[in-house]
Amino acid sequence: MAWRDGKASSSRLLLFMASIVLGIAAVVSIQLFSQNLKDNIKSQSKTIMGADFIIDSRQKPNAKVQSIIDSFDPVASEVNFSSMAAFPKNGESKLVKVRGIDGEFPLYGVIETEPLGAAATYQVSGGALVDATLMLQFDLTPGDSIKLGKLSLPIVGALNSIPGGTAISSSVAPTILIPYRFIEATELLQFGSRKEYQYFFIAPPNMDLEQLNKKLDPILDAENADLDTHTDTSQRIGRSSDNVSKFLNLAAFIALLLGCIGIASSVHIYIKEKLSSVAVLKCLGASRKQTFLIFLLQITGIGFLGGLLGTAIGIVLQQAFPLILQEFLPFKVEISITPQPLIMGVLLGILMSVLFALLPLLGTWYVSPLEVLRVSQKNDSKPIKARAITFVGIILFIYLFSFWLLKDPVFALAFVLGIAVTFSILAGISVLFMKAIKKYFPKTWGFTARQSLLNLYRPNNQTMVLILAIGLGTFLISTLYFTKDILLAKTALEKSEENPNIILLDVQPNQREAVANNVMQKELKVLDNISLITMRMHSIKGKLANDIRKDSTSKVSEWVLNHEFRTTYRDSLIASEELLRGEWVPELKSGDPIVISLSEDLAQRAQVDVGDQIVFNVQGVLMETTVGSIRKVDWARMQMNFTVVFPKGVLENAPQFHVLTTHVPDDASAALLQRDLVKKFPTISVVDLRQLYSVVENILDKISWVINFMAFFSILTGIIVLIGSVRTSKQQRIKESVLLRTMGAKSKQILQITAFEYLYLGILGSLIGILLSLLGSQILATLLFKEPFVPSAIPFLVFLPGITGLVLLIGLSNIRSVLNSPPLEVLRKES
Repeated sequence: MAWRDGKASSSRLLLFMASIVLGIAAVVSIQLFSQNLKDNIKSQSKTIMGADFIIDSRQKPNAKVQSIIDSFDPVASEVNFSSMAAFPKNGESKLVKVRGIDGEFPLYGVIETEPLGAAATYQVSGGALVDATLMLQFDLTPGDSIKLGKLSLPIVGALNSIPGGTAISSSVAPTILIPYRFIEATELLQFGSRKEYQYFFIAPPNMDLEQLNKKLDPILDAENADLDTHTDTSQRIGRSSDNVSKFLNLAAFIALLLGCIGIASSVHIYIKEKLSSVAVLKCLGASRKQTFLIFLLQITGIGFLGGLLGTAIGIVLQQAFPLILQEFLPFKVEISITPQPLIMGVLLGILMSVLFALLPLLGTWYVSPLEVLRVSQKNDSKPIKARAITFVGIILFIYLFSFWLLKDPVFALAFVLGIAVTFSILAGISVLFMKAIKKYFPKTWGFTARQSLLNLYRPNNQTMVLILAIGLGTFLISTLYFTKDILLAKTALEKSEENPNIILLDVQPNQREAVANNVMQKELKVLDNISLITMRMHSIKGKLANDIRKDSTSKVSEWVLNHEFRTTYRDSLIASEELLRGEWVPELKSGDPIVISLSEDLAQRAQVDVGDQIVFNVQGVLMETTVGSIRKVDWARMQMNFTVVFPKGVLENAPQFHVLTTHVPDDASAALLQRDLVKKFPTISVVDLRQLYSVVENILDKISWVINFMAFFSILTGIIVLIGSVRTSKQQRIKESVLLRTMGAKSKQILQITAFEYLYLGILGSLIGILLSLLGSQILATLLFKEPFVPSAIPFLVFLPGITGLVLLIGLSNIRSVLNSPPLEVLRKES
């Protein structure tokens, strides 16, 4: 019976199925890709790192660290640092990452170059491997030369990829490989240079890397060095990818929930149309269980087919994710099909279809033939207990599924509450809208306008489901659009000449005046001329850093204990700072106790407050200080911000280097300044913030594309739900329209009535969605991003009319058969 009835209603049942197909496709594709990503990270963890484990240090290893390194017999080593590279061929320059390699690196994986043999010969030939994109950008070819500091080297090949490298990191500071033996000749490693020494090892077959890490890492940390294993690296990458996967899964899950609303609404209308059939079956002796199971089997079949189709689409979709996300990953993702997401997709289709269809299906259980024949509407409220259990089951399922995605009970609860609040607001507004129309009905309006309003609260109206579908889809995509604007605004550079966009790093004391004069000769202003002194925390509140590391109960962040602080001294606060506690001390006289100012986040990490004692190791000299004030620092401001600031009169004679900043008006001025500085001061690094932030904006654009791609599933699901809801009530709408025509209504009037009805629904749903997204985006901007929110007009100018037009188009397509046929023909066809 279920099969026969299903065949007769196949067109409507297919629309039910389509409501959840896209949501399942999105979940399955992301789950498949996430699983493939985890498998690839696990299988390629050694290739990502290029070794089994690495020992690294920000300074030349001391005797103790060197003895540990020697005991494991490193196969390869390197020193890497950022510097300016000059290209004599065209006089251009660029900030690059120089990697001086000694030995056979990588130990796993390969360096891909053009020509192919360049990676094997550059050490012997004494040449440089230059990032392939950089070579294209500056029109370089093998045989041209590159200048690093005081050293010129021939370019022997283009560097296409290297273990652990990503397209994003290369775009900020492209990689250049040179033999380690040439590093000293560059004269780039000077006091204050940001450098890193790395030593690469192959682990013996019986070595337990986890135990090695537990035993050796604390010893190395105490000596300002670090141990990193390939398993640690894979776990870090895995955690990062998990966060992205969780977000995308939630977006897909919302699309799935939206489809479930369509299932519930469509089944509700579908079952009401089938009540006469249920009555006939019961009159013939069918039990309530039999009539219930007939339609339950239909819905189960829909869920099964929807799960299969959604899973198949998900398999195809996952092929696109590696193409989109490849430049964020330090390895190539190999795609394979795993069974778990496929089984989950099919089961999800069945479970969600049945679960969300149960509420309307329960209406058939308690209906008597007499009630149905009298067309009573009271049956819906009878199975209160069964409905309550079903509703609890739906909430519990949503929570458990959210918990499975997020792996955090609090976040899962917050997600469920957020969905409930959004749905409640949309549903509440639709109910209030219908009541308001009924109470304040404009009786003086014309016939077509009044009839279109009446349709919004007639029996079997679609007002609530359509406002839910339209509103939630619009809310999602508008919120994502506004969030993207907040992120881009957060990274945008101000055009003011008082905001630096060029930073000059590693300026030595004997170069400071000459560099400043060079900048001013080009009619540019030196905005900052700051002294930097490096130091580490020796003790906090009388407890040595080494003892704090060993204390498992300590809440002091390891970052604080291991970090090399770059501090400065000045006599005043700057625009990006606000004094929270304590007293700002501008200058100290000789012999006064040393009072410092800490940023709020550093004070929290170090578990200190005003009046606490901190002893710093200033390049071998211990300096006792007292926390005099705590500052709130806006790190997003384009200024040189510091976690630790000393007053004047303390650090002037300490070994230091300097940072200068300026503002250049255009690309030509920036290029001229960089060429001149690199030529005269080859050891200075020039950071062009304009270029850096264009890379950040490019990253955000790509992330935004992925997010909008997922939001597209919600919008498209909403459209399918809309089509399903409209098409499901087609029979009733046709009868209403035919009756109107029989009473003398013209085709134009019927068209206007339908157009107005869907125009109201489209405007109301999309407008509520946009207004809710404004509220949500304001909360995100205030609490999460801590940025002012200036809403864009795009959602109002594009989303509002676009979605309204789409709703109108679908609604009008429903009455074509009425407008094109005489009433008698339509009535005979429907009968």
